[in-house]
Amino acid sequence: MTSEHGEATLPSLAGAMWLTSSETRAVLDAIRAGGFDARVVGGAVRNALMDAPVKDLDIATTALPDDVVRLTEAAGLRAVPTGLTHGTVTVISGRQPFEVTTLRRDIETFGRHARVTFTTDWAEDAARRDFTLNALYCDAAGTVHDPLGGYPDLAARRVRFIGSAEERIREDYLRILRFFRFTAEYADGPPDAAGLDASVALADGLAQLSGERIRAEILRLLAAPRAAEVVSVMAAVGIVDRLIGDQCDVRLLARLAAIETALGLSPDPLLRLAALAGPKPGDARDAIAGRLRLSNAEAERLARIGLPDRAFRPETDAREARAYIYRFGADAFRDGVLMAWTASGAPADDPEWRQRFHLAERWTAPELPVRGSDLLKRGLAEGPAIGRVVRAFEDWWITHDFPSDKLELAKALSDLVKANRN
Repeated sequence: MTSEHGEATLPSLAGAMWLTSSETRAVLDAIRAGGFDARVVGGAVRNALMDAPVKDLDIATTALPDDVVRLTEAAGLRAVPTGLTHGTVTVISGRQPFEVTTLRRDIETFGRHARVTFTTDWAEDAARRDFTLNALYCDAAGTVHDPLGGYPDLAARRVRFIGSAEERIREDYLRILRFFRFTAEYADGPPDAAGLDASVALADGLAQLSGERIRAEILRLLAAPRAAEVVSVMAAVGIVDRLIGDQCDVRLLARLAAIETALGLSPDPLLRLAALAGPKPGDARDAIAGRLRLSNAEAERLARIGLPDRAFRPETDAREARAYIYRFGADAFRDGVLMAWTASGAPADDPEWRQRFHLAERWTAPELPVRGSDLLKRGLAEGPAIGRVVRAFEDWWITHDFPSDKLELAKALSDLVKANRN
């Protein structure tokens, strides 16, 4: 079959599990039973055509929102009017949510929102989207519809804005970050020249975006397969500095990505953010966390990742590594080793660094073998002395590499109890 432009033969998605599932069929059939057209659009179609995992399903339809509610509820589905003014109804089929949106044309845009008018023209609906590879539709039979001729870009793994890149960006400046993120996720080559030029020319608009929106895109970008390559381009044109401050180190990001790959680890976007930020002082990392509206847990982790420790280095006695794992946890230790390894410049297949990283998997921190109740049994009175002895015993135990011999433990505890009775 050919696209509406007749430019390329499009594959069929007939038989795809996400399309033939009972949940998807129920939504499409309910709307089509009312005489309207309904097609899956955007990410699901794009990913299916690129053999990538399909997650959320969005549906575009010629039916008005009230019709969508009426028809899906009549079919026994649950309809939630999540954005009626913009034409969106969330339909729950089984346990799966579907965002069903009426075809629309933008009248006026302001950031992430727009004033729209509804239409029955698929090309008009496609024209308001961001990239050509996101303007593909799939009907219930699995036929792919390409109103703007975007499939050749998808087949070539090329991320291109629809129409004028500057116009698309002015509609929502977040599209600058989406352009780079999609390039890192889906493209094979360098960023599209027209998209890059427009992004640089309009980069001042990034200041209008909320930290939460920037955070979501940056973390998704950093998790992408080609994050280091694309972020390098962003840094070269000054966009990275606008987002997380100056003196960022793209080389550290590239090294960390190589180490993650060598270890078989999934990309860790927050760890990659820490690498990109480089060896900044704590207040600079706090500023990044505030600018990106990181959660408290994310901000604490970002700050901790930046703290060096001898325990991370392979030449340091393993006792220090075990002490660190006991005090701060295996996850914090692995973070620290990865960052120290990255900063060292050692190759991604370095056996000594690899061994230090895996120490956290080979050793499990034991439980402290003494409690306050044990001290009471030894005649120590309740009060502050209990806490002092427990802390002192814990320090001794860690320093001596977590001994388990009962006689050795009993003697150390007795000595501390005697010292605190005096």
